[in-house]
Amino acid sequence: MSETACVRPGCQGGRIMVTGFCDTCSRRPLAPEPSPSSPSPSSPGPSSPGPAADPGTSGVPAPPSQRPVAQPVGELDRDGLLVLPHLPSPDPSETAATTARPPTGGRRCGVRNCTGTIGVSYDGGPAPDHGFCPLCGAEYSFRPKLRPGDRVGDHYEVLGYLAVGGHGWVYLAEDTRVPGLRVALKGLINTGDAMARRAAVEERRSLTTLHHRDIVRIVTHVQHQAPGDAEPTGYIVMEYVGGRSLAWIRFAPEEELARLFGDGGFEFGHVITYGCKILGALEYLHDQGLLYCDMKPENVIHYGREIKVIDLGAIRRIDDRSSGLVHTHGYSPPKKERDERGLDVDSDLYTVGRTLKVLAERAAPPAGLAARSFEALIRRATHAEPAARFRSAAEMSRQLWEVLREHQALGGHEPYPERSTRFEPTAAVFGAALGTVPTLDRWTHRFGTAAPGLPAGAPDPRAAARALPVPLPEASDEAAVLLGGLAADTPDRIADRAEGDPALRTVETALWLCRAYLDAGDAARAEAWVARAKGWSGDYDWRIFWHQGLVRLVRGAVDEAEDEFAATYAALPGEAAPKLALGYCAEYLAERLRETGVRETGVRETEVRESEIQGTEAHEPAAVRRTGLREAGPVPGRIRRAGQQQAERAQARELQAEEYYEAVRRRDPTQGSAAFGLARIRLRRGGRREAVAVLDEVPTTSRHYDAARVAAVRVLAGRSPGGPAPLAADLREAAERLAGLHLDGSGAWDRLVTELREQALACRPPGGWGSGFPAGELFGRQDTEEALRRLLSRSLKRLADQAGSPGERGDLLDRAYAVLPEPAGLGELLRGWRRTG
Repeated sequence: MSETACVRPGCQGGRIMVTGFCDTCSRRPLAPEPSPSSPSPSSPGPSSPGPAADPGTSGVPAPPSQRPVAQPVGELDRDGLLVLPHLPSPDPSETAATTARPPTGGRRCGVRNCTGTIGVSYDGGPAPDHGFCPLCGAEYSFRPKLRPGDRVGDHYEVLGYLAVGGHGWVYLAEDTRVPGLRVALKGLINTGDAMARRAAVEERRSLTTLHHRDIVRIVTHVQHQAPGDAEPTGYIVMEYVGGRSLAWIRFAPEEELARLFGDGGFEFGHVITYGCKILGALEYLHDQGLLYCDMKPENVIHYGREIKVIDLGAIRRIDDRSSGLVHTHGYSPPKKERDERGLDVDSDLYTVGRTLKVLAERAAPPAGLAARSFEALIRRATHAEPAARFRSAAEMSRQLWEVLREHQALGGHEPYPERSTRFEPTAAVFGAALGTVPTLDRWTHRFGTAAPGLPAGAPDPRAAARALPVPLPEASDEAAVLLGGLAADTPDRIADRAEGDPALRTVETALWLCRAYLDAGDAARAEAWVARAKGWSGDYDWRIFWHQGLVRLVRGAVDEAEDEFAATYAALPGEAAPKLALGYCAEYLAERLRETGVRETGVRETEVRESEIQGTEAHEPAAVRRTGLREAGPVPGRIRRAGQQQAERAQARELQAEEYYEAVRRRDPTQGSAAFGLARIRLRRGGRREAVAVLDEVPTTSRHYDAARVAAVRVLAGRSPGGPAPLAADLREAAERLAGLHLDGSGAWDRLVTELREQALACRPPGGWGSGFPAGELFGRQDTEEALRRLLSRSLKRLADQAGSPGERGDLLDRAYAVLPEPAGLGELLRGWRRTG
C-alpha cells in the first residue's frame, strides 16, 4: 500500500495502491493541472480532442451525437509515429452482449498430466459447453459464472459479456459507488482447470506490478461465490478500455473505416504505428522477464488516439519451461518449434509479425519500395529459423519505424532524416564524376578530335565499395573501444596482435581487419578475415553479409556482392545503406547486360552472314549453338529477339536501381550517392531535364550541393549516351547556371568553360542554333562554327598555362591549333595538291 492519499472530491480516506488506483474509489489519482503558460505537449488541443472515455477517470463515454469523427491527421506525434485518428468509445450495448456465447472448438484438459481434449463436438453437433474429460473424467464447464445484474464484491454490477479468452470470461461491469465508472471483470472460464488457476494467479501478480501506458491496468482483485459453487471464484478488476479492437478494424466495413479514419481510410502508416506501440509494450514486458505469448489483433484496443494491450492471461516468465503454453493458431510459431524449444522473446516478435501482416492486408498499400521493405521485415520476424529473427522488440521496432519513414517520404510527405543506428555516417560519395570539373587529362590523353560524352556510366566497383558506409561497432564487443583509436593503415601489426591476444580475437577485430585490408587492396586477406568473423559470429549476422558484399565488390564480382547486400537488406529492411548498395549493383549489372547484349548480337549476326556466304546452311552458326536458339523462323530474326530480351532484362535492372536510389534519396535528400546514381540513370535514358531536376533537389545542407550544381551545368550542355543533343535552351540555361557557380582559383573555371564550348561545337546543328542561339561571353556573339572554334582554341591555350609538364603543354597547344577554322581557300588548295600529288 502506498502512503499517497487519494485527493479526489468525495473520496474519504482512500490510498493509492501499487496498481496505481485508489483502494476506496477505484480510480486513478488526479493529474496535476498544467500551467496555462506552458501546456503539456501531450494534452489535447482544440483540433486534437482527447479520448471519449478515459478508463482511469470517469469512464463515461460521450453520447453518440457528441462523439467526434476521426479526420486524417498527417502529422507525427512526439515519438515520431503517425498520429492515430480519434476513435470514439462505442456504446456499451455495442461491445457487451447480454447473451453468453461459450467458445467453440476443443481445448486441452486442465488436469495435470492429462492430455485429453474437452469441448469437442461429435457427429456434427454443437460443441458442448460442459461435460467430462474423455480421458481423466474430470468435470468441466465453459458456461459463465456471472449474469447481467449480478453483483461482485458488493459494488460491481455486471452489465454484459465483453469476450471469452483462452482462460477466462471477461465481463463489463459498473462500479455502483461511482456512477458511470465502468470496469472489466475477468474470471476463469473453467474453474476446474488447474493450469488456468495458476495462470490467473500469475496474471494477477504481473498486472499488479506492471505500469506501462500501452498495457491494461489492474484495479483490484475480488472474490465472488455464485450459488451452487463450493468455493468462491476470484475476479481481476481491470480498467475498462472503451474502443475498437484491431480485429474489429480488420473486418469493419469500408464505409465505417472511412468514417472513423477519415477520407484516407485505414492506411499503412496506421499499421506501422500500431506495431511500434505494441513492440514498446512487449519490450517493457521482456525487460521485466515476461513473455506475452498470445499477441493477435483481438488483444489490442484502439481507444481515443492510443492503443492498449489487453488480456495478459497467457503471460509467463521467460525462463518458464514447464507451464502449459497459451497461443493462437495462425499467430504463434509452428508446433514443432513450440514443442522443441518452447517460447522465447523471438516467439513474441513472431506473433507481432503475423499480427502486422494480417492488418496490412486490410490497409492501403505502402508507397514504392516501402512495400518490399515491409515484406522483408515480416519475413525476418516470422523466419522459420529462430536465430534469423529480430533479437529484441527494440530492434524490430526501430526497423519498423524506419520503414514508416520510407513510406512517408515516398508518399510525398516531408522527409524525416535521422542518423542510422546501424551504420556510421559517411561523407564519401561514389559516382560523382558528373559533378567534378574535368582535369587536363580530358584533352591531353586523348586521340582524335571527337569530344568525349558525359561520364554517365556506373562507377568502378572498387570505388563504390570504398564509399559505402561502415557498420557501427557493437558496444558489447570488448575490442570495439581499442579498435576505434587505431589507424587502418597498419593491418598487419593488428593482425599479429589478434593472433596472440585473446582480447582482440573478436568479431569486431576481424571485421576491422577485413576493411583495413580492403583499403590496402588485399582482397584475399580481407576475405580470410571476414570468414573468420563468420565462424565466431554465426550464420545470421548481417555484418558478415555486408562485409562479404564489400569483398565481392572489390573483386569485381558484382552479381555475388548483390546477393550479400540483399541478405543485409532482408535483415535491416529499414536501413538506407543496403538499398544504396543494391541500387549500385543493379545499375552496374544493367549496364553490363546492355553492353554484352549489343556486343554479342553483333558477333552472332556476323557469324550468320559468314555462314550464308560460305553456303553452310546445314551447319548451325556458332552463335546459335552457343545460345541454344532453336525455334521456327530465320536465324537472324531469332538473334534479334535474343538481343531484345537482353535489352529488356537490362531495362528491368535499371528500373530496379532507380527504385532503390529513389527510396534512399527521398528518405534523405542529402545523400549524394543516391542523387548522382538516379541522375545517371535518367541521363542514360535520354532524360536530360529529369536528371537536372534530381540534381536540383540536393539541398544546400548537403556537402554534395556544389558538386550537384556543377553536374547540372555539365548535363545541360553535354552529350548524353544514346540521348538527343542539347537544345539551344539547354545551352542558354547552362550559361546562366555557370555564371552562378563559385569555383576555386585552381583553373577549374577555365576547364569547365572549355568543356562546355567543346560540347557545343560537337552538338552544333549544321544550320546553326537559329534564333535561340545563346549569344554571350560563353558561346560567343555570332552563331557560326568559325566563331565557336576560335573561342574553343582560346580556351585550350589558356589551359596550356595549367600544364604540369612540357609534354602536356604541347598536347594542349596542338589541340588548340587543330580546332581553329581553316583559312579561306586553304582547304581547296590542299585538296588540289592531294589530287596532283
